[in-house]
Amino acid sequence: MIVERDFGILLVEDNLADARLVREAFAEWKLGDILHHVTDGVEAMAFLRREGDYSGRPRPKLVLLDLNMPRKDGRQVLTELKADPLLKTIPVVAFTTSSARDDIDACYRAGANAYVTKPMDYDDFVAALTTLKDFWFSVVSLPDDHSIRH
Repeated sequence: MIVERDFGILLVEDNLADARLVREAFAEWKLGDILHHVTDGVEAMAFLRREGDYSGRPRPKLVLLDLNMPRKDGRQVLTELKADPLLKTIPVVAFTTSSARDDIDACYRAGANAYVTKPMDYDDFVAALTTLKDFWFSVVSLPDDHSIRH
């Protein structure tokens, strides 16, 4: 599998232990340099819009989004992102501890491309990430950055 270095994944996760597990998995796959991490929804939107400290960052081609975060939660980020003509084509995977039917339904209604409940077991957590990586890097065709601007 060859991954373009400009692929870019934005992990929006306030739980530092979960973020560490994701970073370790990506480092093990030799993909640590494409993973960007922010800890809340306000930072996520600034990163996606390349504002402030994030002005030089590449626009990610995939967002892994936790739902329950401070300042602006994942539900708000998803709604805002999908309402923005410049961002709405970026795929979003809700990657969260919630398995509540209301959360699942609300995320899909708001435009999530997938919903994954984080497994509590370490091996299952890594297996879920591996499946996401294999699907998004090897199976899916993503829009070109130029098509996002139009």
